[in-house]
Amino acid sequence: MPLTRRFLRAVLCLAALATLIAIAPPIGGAAVAQNAIATSVAKPVSLPDMALGQPAASITIVEYSSLTCPHCAAFAENVFPMLQSKYIDTGKVRFVSREFPLDIKAAAASMLARCVGNGDAIRYFDAVGQLFKQQEPLVSRTVDTLNAIGDRFGMNETAVEACVKDQALLDKITADQKFAVEELKVDATPTFFINGEMLKGAMSFEELDNKLSALLKH
Repeated sequence: MPLTRRFLRAVLCLAALATLIAIAPPIGGAAVAQNAIATSVAKPVSLPDMALGQPAASITIVEYSSLTCPHCAAFAENVFPMLQSKYIDTGKVRFVSREFPLDIKAAAASMLARCVGNGDAIRYFDAVGQLFKQQEPLVSRTVDTLNAIGDRFGMNETAVEACVKDQALLDKITADQKFAVEELKVDATPTFFINGEMLKGAMSFEELDNKLSALLKH
């Protein structure tokens, strides 16, 4: 499945963002800056948010992740199911997944998840879950893995190829990632915003559970 030059050039923007991530200054502790970030993270930029849970939930978690990030995969497989059962399905938490691809393979996988979902959050999260479960073959046998997962959702190889060559979609993912780096100070995956508060790196369910329980008591 050859990739177009325009696609590769756009992906170079992702590499440039990785450089920005490496040199990005740490976020200040000023309350004004924190409030500005909380406001900015509350709404999507180029792509519509893919979210599970009640829109009126008292807690919103926004996760920035890369489909080739092992810590993101561990969260998806080991923590997210318990989070969904205890908090999302019970109406206490709204969970938003946003793309932050760290390489061309993650970008292509994110594009496939968007195409599979086609605006349907349940299908999108299902595709993301499958991609995380297949992370090792996604990295080592990218095209075959994308085609196999696409097939699970009724997409033939032609449809998968068209999806990952969709320049408009890639441009939106790139723009949203640029916004996350420059405005939200995201510099690692996974990064979580819980009601606007940034938390970086992997979390166990126990850590997340304690955080959410404390918020719900207020």
